[in-house]
Amino acid sequence: MIFDTHAHYMDERFAEDREALLASLRDAGVGNVVEVGASIQSTKDAVALSRKHDFVYSAVGVHPDGVPEMTDETIEWLKGLTGEPKVVAIGEIGLDYYYDEPDRELQKKWFIRQLEAAKETKMPVIIHSRDAAQDTLQIMDEHCDWSQGGVIHCFSYTVETAKIYLRKGFYLGIGGVVTFKNGRKLVEVVKEAPLEQLVLETDSPYLTPVPNRGRRNDSRQLTYVVDAIAQIKGIDKEEVIRVTEENAKKMYRII
Repeated sequence: MIFDTHAHYMDERFAEDREALLASLRDAGVGNVVEVGASIQSTKDAVALSRKHDFVYSAVGVHPDGVPEMTDETIEWLKGLTGEPKVVAIGEIGLDYYYDEPDRELQKKWFIRQLEAAKETKMPVIIHSRDAAQDTLQIMDEHCDWSQGGVIHCFSYTVETAKIYLRKGFYLGIGGVVTFKNGRKLVEVVKEAPLEQLVLETDSPYLTPVPNRGRRNDSRQLTYVVDAIAQIKGIDKEEVIRVTEENAKKMYRII
């Protein structure tokens, strides 16, 4: 079944129909979802959602937008959460230079601290990196335990950069952008990358694939991403679903 490796169902855009939507996923061919923390509050919410639903797992971490709220105590708290049986990664963490805020040095500081927390707890990582390719890679080379694995969420860089992460054993997160007209760079990455290192993700409620771009995203929309990957690689949709599900379970160490 489809494995959505990155969603934000505790977002307020799901407030009115969250439970009904989650209940509909299995019939739509979605077997598992990872609810990803992006702030202190959304990390708490992610863990709570994974406790409530047997098919939902969680990741704990603070997105670069949220780093101004972080303290030393936050790091200790995140490390403690990794002992929860359904917490499968630290993330999403990283760098985002699209806007001028938060301060880049502050982003780097807390990215490093969260990478080191993942190293200490032997957890895979979910990496957010936007307009920050060089700094992300440099920091990861210095502070990431590559052997624990992880994923570059919503991969948006070149084939050359993709190959660096692939050689390190990381996975690339592929979502709705692969269906966009301006997503040609990602199409080239998908063409070049081995299927065994791709995972499916929505980033719900964001990045809805064509033909529903602009509407709220959810895991059911991954069928369009599956179709796109199958077409790019010239393989059956069933193979895309099977292999990416195996990849996700391997990456997150789900038996």
